[in-house]
Amino acid sequence: MKPSPDPERSGQKGEAARAAVADGAGVPRHVAIIMDGNGRWAKKRGLPRVAGHRAGAEAMRKVVRAAASSGVEVLTVYAFSSENWRRSEEEISDLTMLMRYYLEREIDTFVTDGVRLRIIGEERAFGTDLATRLQRGIERTAANRRITLVVALNYGSRLEIVDAARKVAERVAAGDIAAGAIDEEAFERELQTSDLPQLDLLIRTSGEVRLSNFLLWQAAYAELLFTETLWPDFDEQAFAAALDQYAARQRRFGGR
Repeated sequence: MKPSPDPERSGQKGEAARAAVADGAGVPRHVAIIMDGNGRWAKKRGLPRVAGHRAGAEAMRKVVRAAASSGVEVLTVYAFSSENWRRSEEEISDLTMLMRYYLEREIDTFVTDGVRLRIIGEERAFGTDLATRLQRGIERTAANRRITLVVALNYGSRLEIVDAARKVAERVAAGDIAAGAIDEEAFERELQTSDLPQLDLLIRTSGEVRLSNFLLWQAAYAELLFTETLWPDFDEQAFAAALDQYAARQRRFGGR
């Protein structure tokens, strides 16, 4: 029979984790979030799905601020997967409209708050207007260094990996690299996240326990955190609690 945990030692561990976060020692450089639960949040309240997406946009605003204040360098959010095109035309239209609204409302704030915008995936699938707005936002925030917000739009990790493999194969065919010289670093250089720090923590909200084709290569040694909280309810306190959990874990990267 396992002994019961010592309350005093458990308390000390929690205090140590909070202290590590407070002084920056336990803060992940790169956090990714699968923002799930907008539809269920709206359904519980008898509201249309678009209301859940609007509430989700407000949650994203709060979490970007919280991440920047905590010292996180990169926050990557799964905004629209390559599989989301299976949703109804009405919902896709609502999401596209909401992205335009979010950009118009937030880019000035990003400029002021030092947030650098990045996109991974293929945003041109949403049309010229939104792609142009996104590019303008990327250019306006390019010099910002407080935090990088990476938005995954029309993104699928399997496709990213296949594209990277194709690029490596093309380099071999062109004689730029020998097949025997291909290693993890050579492959990673072809990923869309190649210029970002290693992924440290991946969070998924709403109680679902899967990665859903998100950052599969990058998550190899990331800490995974699954929470029952629906995304619109995931606020600054929830993000701080996630950082506490991260700081309390011991990362071994396959070692003992």
